[in-house]
Amino acid sequence: MRYIIIGAGAVGGTIGGRLAGAGEEVVLVARGAHHAALTRGGLRLRVPEGELTYRLPVVDGPDTLGTLRADDVLVLAVKTQDSEAALQTWGPAPVEGGGTAAERLPLVCAQNGVESQRLALRRFRHVYGVCVWLPSTHVEPGVVSAAGAPLTGVLHLGRHPHGTDDTARRIAADLEKARFEAPVVADVARWQYAKLLSNLGNALEAVSGPVDGEEAATLLGRVRAEGEAVLRAAGIAYVSAEEQKAVRGDKVTLVPLDGVPRGGGSSWQSLSRGAGTIEADYLNGEIVLLGRLHGVPTPLNELLQRLANTFAREHRAAGSLPVRDLVRLADEAVAFVQEG
Repeated sequence: MRYIIIGAGAVGGTIGGRLAGAGEEVVLVARGAHHAALTRGGLRLRVPEGELTYRLPVVDGPDTLGTLRADDVLVLAVKTQDSEAALQTWGPAPVEGGGTAAERLPLVCAQNGVESQRLALRRFRHVYGVCVWLPSTHVEPGVVSAAGAPLTGVLHLGRHPHGTDDTARRIAADLEKARFEAPVVADVARWQYAKLLSNLGNALEAVSGPVDGEEAATLLGRVRAEGEAVLRAAGIAYVSAEEQKAVRGDKVTLVPLDGVPRGGGSSWQSLSRGAGTIEADYLNGEIVLLGRLHGVPTPLNELLQRLANTFAREHRAAGSLPVRDLVRLADEAVAFVQEG
């Protein structure tokens, strides 16, 4: 199979690089300065064993690549706010022998949250969800890093909305050869909703910096408790912390990397790069949506969603809101809801 990595940033670049290093055929899809750097100098992947360079085909869309092959696998790794545009672009792409990508090819959603695979299923017949446990950073154009060892990440994989098949198992086998653990599960959504709960802290980290003090940790606990209450009300199952720990163990331990400054998660990285958009609508915003559908107040997640979007839109510096000020805003938001 040939892997088309749509969005060769932190997650997509790492998956693409590791697959290429394991001998798989890979095409990277990127835009702007990142596209130019990948074309000029290849993908530079910084990992615990050093910096690896992969000179791979780089395109900015299906027109540049040409007719897709029947054995292509599309890996969607853009941020969720960019998914619809990517799906519109790649869905109609022709495949050798007839038909389109949306009709014939597997689409693997390697993203945070749960919305992209729902969007994809409106267009693509064969959609696969991935629970992405992969600490990685888009360092600069052409350079991504992944500090996990001995494995680079754990990627639970299954069909969306449920089930498994031979395609999922073949993809997982390739990922296993590329320094990932890739369990094929019929209930991948359980893993994704558990990851969603952990991702609720992304916006907190983005606006107020690392969650490494008592005030921030307490606030994060309150934010997560809101999320858990919403999932219970919605009847949505998710994997427990104990089950996650039992599966992941110490398989992905972060190792300091030369030339890679310590950064934050995906939302923090979006602000640091000045991307102008952020994924909070599909993380905290997913909890807000479910809360409104099922009558559960979510003032803390609403606040973080709003602040993250404001920071992205106004290009504010990542981590620039003091935690004490954020806690005050959170208390005010909760009091406003309680006062009715």
